[in-house]
Amino acid sequence: MARLWDKYREEIRPRMMKDNDYGSIMEVPRLSKITVNVGVGEATQNAKVLETVLAELTAICGQKPVLTRARKSVSNFKLRQGMPIGCMVTLRRHRMYEFMDRLLNVAMPRIRDFRGVSAKAFDGRGNYNLGLTEQIVFPEIDYDKIDKIRGMTVSFTTTARTDDEARQLLTGFGMPFQK
Repeated sequence: MARLWDKYREEIRPRMMKDNDYGSIMEVPRLSKITVNVGVGEATQNAKVLETVLAELTAICGQKPVLTRARKSVSNFKLRQGMPIGCMVTLRRHRMYEFMDRLLNVAMPRIRDFRGVSAKAFDGRGNYNLGLTEQIVFPEIDYDKIDKIRGMTVSFTTTARTDDEARQLLTGFGMPFQK
């Protein structure tokens, strides 16, 4: 069992039920999925770059990524419709909680000059997006074997109806929001 799943069941859910006066435990917001996305614009010139990004994302998430392809052709970027330009992973259930645990307790403390994540990155429907500027904050990535530092977007999708409920949920998990 994932440590954060146990924390949600034993601490976060009862506290949120009491604080928000929910009638049933099914009303309490929960984390439904985490999506990790890496865009690789230089894959249009060099297809080998995508292979290394796939290997790195597999090591970070513990699940094989899916290639994302261009939806439209853009001549200024030398991009044609259907070309692979990135990869993404959708994590659910136990893998989701394991990834979140490693993100909050291992990767974020390794970020240089870290003062917390922005509390303004909610989308208005209870979901949170977080951008990481380098993949080397994860211990699974060997610093000597990377060819280039790349960023990634991590999206936390919750069942919360409002941003305040989602903020309360993510704070319970230990998300370090800026004051």
